[in-house]
Amino acid sequence: MCGRFTAKLTWQQLHDLYEIAVPESAPPELDLMPRYNIAPTQTVPIVRLNSARRRELALLRWGLIPFWATDAKIAQRTINARAETIATAPAFRAAFENRRCLIPASGFYEWKKLDDGTKQPYFIGLRDGAPFAFAGLWERWSKGAAPVETFTIITGQPNSLVAPLHDRMPAILDPEDYNAWLTATDRAALQALLQPFPAQLMTAYAVSKRVNNAKNDDPAVLEPA
Repeated sequence: MCGRFTAKLTWQQLHDLYEIAVPESAPPELDLMPRYNIAPTQTVPIVRLNSARRRELALLRWGLIPFWATDAKIAQRTINARAETIATAPAFRAAFENRRCLIPASGFYEWKKLDDGTKQPYFIGLRDGAPFAFAGLWERWSKGAAPVETFTIITGQPNSLVAPLHDRMPAILDPEDYNAWLTATDRAALQALLQPFPAQLMTAYAVSKRVNNAKNDDPAVLEPA
């Protein structure tokens, strides 16, 4: 699964990676302060297509609420969507058909179970430190007091780097596949994009257990343990 991640992108990186226009000044609702410990229910920028089929940056809450849900609490169980079942799972199939997104990230965390029963957190990112994008889905829920837009991160089988830490990992897209993920309509072709990212391009190292507390959102959580 993916329960925490980092996002330290600048407007210029967003423009370069996701082909989004760089505004003269960032709107306050899309503040791009570096984030080191993003947790479920928090709001972060995602990239999606707008009504004109152009890429836009939007602030959405992590934890997808299906449009048909009667209770927003379902979001506690939908922070991740399994790549193998997104085309058929009731919570995700409509979003998979029509509302796919890119989730800008700089890395993510996984917890390895140790022999003494405790868990050691690890930070995982690209070997060159570059930002990337998770494959995601988004939804708009209108059954509450006000409409809410939410997202989920798709997970799949781990690569050889992540496998010793966890049996799932987030689906990281190759930049050449961003357009296909946002625009394609063939289910099989879309699911084929959700392969384990090459392990040789990634790195992982143990970090402080400070990351266990989502209130610790500072550079120190990335320091090697």
